Amino acid sequence: QVQLVESGGDLVQVGGSLRLSCVGSGFLFKLYPMSWSRQAAGKQREVVATIPNSGATGHATSYADSVKGRFAISRDDAKNTIYLQMQNLNPEDTAIYYCGFNRFGTTYWGQGTQVTVSS
Repeated sequence: QVQLVESGGDLVQVGGSLRLSCVGSGFLFKLYPMSWSRQAAGKQREVVATIPNSGATGHATSYADSVKGRFAISRDDAKNTIYLQMQNLNPEDTAIYYCGFNRFGTTYWGQGTQVTVSS
């Protein structure tokens, strides 16, 4: 079955950096665009970054305006892993971060990893 396991969340100070990882299994990882989303307490889920599958042409990584220039998504298909490098973190980045993908109209998300930015 599909499994997505995120890791790397932590408590960090304002201006700090973190790198999140997500390992996928149970599906052909390299075939799918992958995304990172986040959900802060009391707020709706926000997709913050998406990376196309490696064989895609005419597609590029995309970012929410709230993280553009600070976050970078990448993937290593040999390891079935995507990453989210986060820099210059601020308290508004505090949330549970999830990785996910869509297959045949169904969106799969992992269990999430907590990122807390303290001021």
